[in-house]
Amino acid sequence: MRITPDNLSQHLRKQVAPLYTVFGDELLLIIEAADLIRAKAYQAGYIEREIFAVDHHFNWTDLQQRSSSLSLFGERRIMDIRIPSGKPGNPGSAVIEGYCCSLPPHTVTLVTLPRIDKQGAATKWFKALEGAGVMVPVYPVERTRLPMWIGQRLDMQAQKADPETVRFLADKVEGNLIAAYQELKKLALLYPPGVLSFEQVKDAVLDVARYDVFKLSDALMAGETVRYARMLEGLQGEGAALPLIVNTLAGQIRSLIMIRKGLDSGRPLTQLMSQIRAWGDQQKAMESAARRLDLKPLVSALMHAAKIDRISKGVAKGDAWDELLQLGLRFAVTKH
Repeated sequence: MRITPDNLSQHLRKQVAPLYTVFGDELLLIIEAADLIRAKAYQAGYIEREIFAVDHHFNWTDLQQRSSSLSLFGERRIMDIRIPSGKPGNPGSAVIEGYCCSLPPHTVTLVTLPRIDKQGAATKWFKALEGAGVMVPVYPVERTRLPMWIGQRLDMQAQKADPETVRFLADKVEGNLIAAYQELKKLALLYPPGVLSFEQVKDAVLDVARYDVFKLSDALMAGETVRYARMLEGLQGEGAALPLIVNTLAGQIRSLIMIRKGLDSGRPLTQLMSQIRAWGDQQKAMESAARRLDLKPLVSALMHAAKIDRISKGVAKGDAWDELLQLGLRFAVTKH
């Protein structure tokens, strides 16, 4: 059984299952989901708690022994198993499988993991966890969903803001959900319940957005030049490595050229996406960009990226950061 973090509270009001597995790559949401499970279990009488932090030196025999022994005071307990690497290894895999086949009585087991890829999800130990309990997959809050997430969090602290203010806040905290949480809590401390003005939010919120090269690439493909420029400025301020930025953007442009050529020659889109190994949301973004742009401007953009690469290595004159901005403007041109 799988449930989303949004539905977890409703589920826990009805029952507390003997096993929960919380996994994903958004630390704040994982912490909140795990805290909620522990709190509800405590309310249901699971008083005692044992924590098992799994690392390279972890002895899986300890978990086996503790799971098969009675609680120290005969009380209900929580077995809190944390596997930060997401890879229990062969001994751990066997123990987890056996654990799931015979869950300890009077116990709520909580397993927390990082994001599990397709290969990891196919392992026997992960399937054992899925078959024996409730899975709570935690996904990142994408940029398009961030304003809604912020609005919901403001509602939870009895505050509201108009769409323009929420968008401004989203721009400032993009890519750093924990910082977003902290800034929202700051607003709750600074201002009373009710409607927040743009000036109040602007004065209170720090510029805590954390940009990375891959998000910059997403903005480039989407033709979102304002967002692209803002991210580029952030990366420059953080001292990001120019070669990494140039190579990443050039790689995406080469993939777009491949897709554009394939579409022009009538090749199936699914085949093209498989060739460049694009999946899910990335596939949609690549398709949209390839259909929006003609082959000629894409080839020119790739040549521009090669020029920026030469500038960044000191073998050509120019301002590499300014040229990267100009490169981003090329993708704002829509296909006619």
